[in-house]
Amino acid sequence: IVLDNFEQIVDEAPVLVRLYTLAPRACFLVTSRVVLRIRGERVFDVESLATPSPDAPATLAQAQSSSACVLFAERAASALPGFRLTAENAADVIGICQRLDGLPLAIELAAAKIRLLTPHDVAERLGRSLPLLSTSVRDLPERHRTMRSTIDWSVSLLSAEQRAMLEDLGVFAARFSLDAVESVGEGRSWGSQAIETLAALIDASLVQRVESGGRSVFSLLAIVREYALETLEARDAADAMRIAHADYYLALVHRIAPRLRGSQQIDAVAELGLEVPNLRATARHLVQQGRLDDAGDFAWTLFVYWWISGYFADVRLWMMELLEKRMPITTRTRAIATFFRLWAELWQRPSDQVGEGLAEAVRLFRESEDEHAAAMALAARASTRLQFPDLDEAAFLAEIGEAIRTLHAFGDAWGESLCEVVLGQLGMLRRDVPAALEHLGRAVSIADDADDAFTRVVAGNNRARLRFVLGETDAAEEEFLLTLLLSVRLHFVDGATYGLEGMSAIAASHGEAWRAGALAAVAAMIRETTGIYDIEGFAVHLAPLEALRAVDAESVEAGERAGREMGLAEAIAIALPEAGADVRERVPSW
Repeated sequence: IVLDNFEQIVDEAPVLVRLYTLAPRACFLVTSRVVLRIRGERVFDVESLATPSPDAPATLAQAQSSSACVLFAERAASALPGFRLTAENAADVIGICQRLDGLPLAIELAAAKIRLLTPHDVAERLGRSLPLLSTSVRDLPERHRTMRSTIDWSVSLLSAEQRAMLEDLGVFAARFSLDAVESVGEGRSWGSQAIETLAALIDASLVQRVESGGRSVFSLLAIVREYALETLEARDAADAMRIAHADYYLALVHRIAPRLRGSQQIDAVAELGLEVPNLRATARHLVQQGRLDDAGDFAWTLFVYWWISGYFADVRLWMMELLEKRMPITTRTRAIATFFRLWAELWQRPSDQVGEGLAEAVRLFRESEDEHAAAMALAARASTRLQFPDLDEAAFLAEIGEAIRTLHAFGDAWGESLCEVVLGQLGMLRRDVPAALEHLGRAVSIADDADDAFTRVVAGNNRARLRFVLGETDAAEEEFLLTLLLSVRLHFVDGATYGLEGMSAIAASHGEAWRAGALAAVAAMIRETTGIYDIEGFAVHLAPLEALRAVDAESVEAGERAGREMGLAEAIAIALPEAGADVRERVPSW
């Protein structure tokens, strides 16, 4: 017996119990937006359609293997005969399906717009998706003709407290924890019944629960979040919720930050990794609400995390917006904003202006009596000097030496190890191999003593590159494998990129042309995406790869073509073929 849309009469669910008690051989297939919660019920959640991983390149092959993209293409062809997935529109179709969380009805409604708009136009207009997602098809129920009507239908089944919670949850970005919900719920109508109310929203299929990192986390579909936030803003309650949201995550990062250096680093990074969208939202909320000193403190507290996870470009935008506010801020906040504004340019577009700006950050930190931060900025200033051919070695040594002394006095092994890496890089540039090995060995020792995975990866990758150049291939391979494994555990994309380049060099030295080409191509695509490039002359895989190309160009080029279609997870599997399943499973969640 099939019963469709049972949410309309969910209070009559006990009747089903009486029916199958009378007819025990009968089977009831019930569709409902709400869990029935009766004896004998077995719940099967209808999952969203699969979309390509954000980790993978947005190619035609990825789109053709995605059920969400295939559905889009089928429905688009119904609206515009002749439409098909192509190399030109694949990236836009993938972006549309990812933005819509693979939700079939939303994808169908978006695809219907292809009669008027190109996939690129649809993708651009999905910034606010609800107005776009409608159709005039007459044979659909009214509640299915627009996504807003569909959500309205679901929300109409909720109690007042459940509707209030759903709207309040709109301030969260992507996933959130029960602790976060309970924190922002203080003083709200649903606050004393947070668990029960959240459970009701899960039963109503408006909130999703998933396991991540060994704990329960919750999320709203992007469309539901947009609906909730619009409703919250319409009743002028959004700012209060944003303040509550920001206060919770400010407290959270201050609790976690001390563990970002040393033996608890991997766990701390994983914990913050679950909250990345909310960390971004917190920064925006603080800036928008004019809490600029809190925004600066928030950014600096997570300095280590931004570096590990590659989010300096995001932080730079927040800090530029902070400075554009033209509001009073402390000297320390100005120092922080100045530093982060320049950090990405240090690696992407080093210039005299970057160096001068970092010197200003040092001065401002000292003026605010934060000598520890001043030492970090001074080390960055010295690192900038390495990017120029006309290196002022005396100035460099003076700055890096002062930074090391200060960091050592503060007991900051993390910063001290990184400074030793910079001295090792100077040795490599000056072709002073003994000095380079001495400093890199010291950096490794400091990292090992502190049990700090990040600095061990940075120091190890640099030492492995030097060992490879010296012809110590076995030692280099062993260290590259170690740093790659640590990078996977740490979710450190830049560290993994160096590891992939190192393993490309090793593969090339062994004559493994396809493998060397594939790993080099993946690494190049990652660097293009992140915008962080290696110091000129340090990329050790390029020369052996070109030497191998001269011998077996066809295999190298085949590997490069394959590599350009790969995501990071596939590349790690090629670089670490003997790694356990637990290592390979970590990568897709980055």
